Amino acid sequence: MGEGGQGEETRLRLLAAAGQLFAQKGYRAATIRDICRRAKANVASVHYHFGSKEKLYEAVLRHAHDEALRRYPPDMGLDAAGSPEQKLATYVRSMLLRMLAKDENAWHGALMAREMVEPTPMLARFVDRFIMPRAEILRRIVAEILGPGADPFLVGLCTQSITGQCRSYVFSRPIVARLFPELTFDEQGVERLAEHIARFSLAAIKNYHGQMDVLPSFGPDVPEASSGSGRR
Repeated sequence: MGEGGQGEETRLRLLAAAGQLFAQKGYRAATIRDICRRAKANVASVHYHFGSKEKLYEAVLRHAHDEALRRYPPDMGLDAAGSPEQKLATYVRSMLLRMLAKDENAWHGALMAREMVEPTPMLARFVDRFIMPRAEILRRIVAEILGPGADPFLVGLCTQSITGQCRSYVFSRPIVARLFPELTFDEQGVERLAEHIARFSLAAIKNYHGQMDVLPSFGPDVPEASSGSGRR
């Protein structure tokens, strides 16, 4: 293998080793020495290929994000002409598969989850570059389900409710395992969970305005979509 090929091979080993350690220990606890030891690379190779630990972390986040989306894109191959209900179910399935993957690339989702609960100086760029584009996809889906004239604030609340359900099974997994041991996180379990969250969310969104007279207000009124009833 030529010198260029060896250099790229070393770079990829560093990305994989750093990703695994950053996911396990966090950015601050994972050291350059530990990363290079796992990658079987010289300590100076991080500076050579990335410039600094921070730049390495940024490259690892980008690599994890790109690979996770390549394997589990938000549309999962669904035709663009699909219904918003189908798009929502597909989006939820994609998100759960990315975050709960258990194969050799499981660190991709684990790393991004850790950045959310243990933010680094990269957080703002992380959100703007990786989270915001996907959030906008979900916002458009929710708005389409609510129907014409849907209030942006309500769209935002519904969007956060959906992603919150998905993330709770990642961040609270040890607790969920004790409270609900029948729930498994193998491939079949994740598919079943995705189906539940999608159906639960669709029922909530489509019947949201119908609950206005049933549930008393706890505070300032949430703006209603001007359509009054949402998509049927």
